[in-house]
Amino acid sequence: MKSTLTKLLFLTVVLIAASTNVFAAKAQYYYQLKVYHLKTPEQEAIVDAYLKDAFIPALHRSGINSVGVFKPIAKDTLEQLVYVFIPFKKMDDFLKLNETLEKDKQYLAAGSGYLNAEYSAAPYTRVESIILKAFSAMPEFAIPKLTTPKSERVYELRSYEAATENLSINKIGMFNDYEVEIFSKLNFNAIFYGQVVSGSKMPNLMYMTTFNNKEDRDKHWVAFGEDYKKISGLPQYQHNVSKNVTLFVYPTDYSDL
Repeated sequence: MKSTLTKLLFLTVVLIAASTNVFAAKAQYYYQLKVYHLKTPEQEAIVDAYLKDAFIPALHRSGINSVGVFKPIAKDTLEQLVYVFIPFKKMDDFLKLNETLEKDKQYLAAGSGYLNAEYSAAPYTRVESIILKAFSAMPEFAIPKLTTPKSERVYELRSYEAATENLSINKIGMFNDYEVEIFSKLNFNAIFYGQVVSGSKMPNLMYMTTFNNKEDRDKHWVAFGEDYKKISGLPQYQHNVSKNVTLFVYPTDYSDL
């Protein structure tokens, strides 16, 4: 009888522990990365004003308190890009965003110049939208803990494309099992890691790490290489990246991140 009771008690403890772990696991965020493609300084000024005075305040009112706005450090003579990072606790929040904005009178008034622009004076060439799901190893975004002014910072946005969906999932597994832990240990101050679930270049993943300056960035990557070489040769992780695109950006003065 005691043996049976002991077994039942043990089974109950195991079930409680298992259910606790399930409920303790954090839900993975979804992210939108909007990319504005601009041609002229006038367009850039309009988009900056819209984001600063209308869009970001409206998102704050809707409960999204941390919005990132970034621009490339290296200027392109053909077009200017503006990257807007928006975190959502669940996909439904993203789907309802436009409806929320349409009901916000302050937003409509503050953004009228952008929202009601004539076809012959559009504030951008095109807007690109990339939807990502956070990695399980870092299910929520983070605010970087840096000490330098925003104008001096170097943020690194990376995109890892893969030859097939399975190979991309394999690379994400490599991040979840090893790489995110290394980045965290070395204080790379990552804002996010995400699997692209909708975008123009798939399959791929994207992530953003942040540094006080270029020298700080270079030192971090040297340290990372020492740890990474221990796992990069593992047979299960071979050929899981076919193209690596690295972009250096800085946060605008009105960016939350």
